[in-house]
Amino acid sequence: MRRFLACLALSLAPCSAYAADTPGLTSMVFVERAVADGRGRTRVVLELPGRVASGDRLVFMVGYRDAVAANGSRFVVTPLPATVAYQGTTDRGAVVSIDGGHRWGPLSHLRVRERDGSVRDARAEDVTHVRWTVDPAAAAGYRGKLMFRGIVR
Repeated sequence: MRRFLACLALSLAPCSAYAADTPGLTSMVFVERAVADGRGRTRVVLELPGRVASGDRLVFMVGYRDAVAANGSRFVVTPLPATVAYQGTTDRGAVVSIDGGHRWGPLSHLRVRERDGSVRDARAEDVTHVRWTVDPAAAAGYRGKLMFRGIVR
């Protein structure tokens, strides 16, 4: 278990971005937990990860600053830790890759070729990277935060 936690901690280190000039990025990860209050109600809280186990729900937040590509578009790319299965994002402009960043698109448009040659629709657990394109005019000061969710495998 200790080895798993060490591997997960390394995989949750700050993300990298692919842009003409290296932008400023910060990343944080939280564990999403349901906590019961004294009145029998349950609320969802985000906690800094201490111990995580298979099945724990994680929330990744990526902060960006000045992520402008040579063509003037803005984008942030983050690899998904191998120990985490992608669960989606509500951020507009997000696309995913299932092949290490070679091909990109909405998950519903991507296909996986199996070892036997058959082809199937890509699933969330196939995602290896998440990329956002952000309109510079929409991000005052060229700063913002993006979020995606995952589950510890």
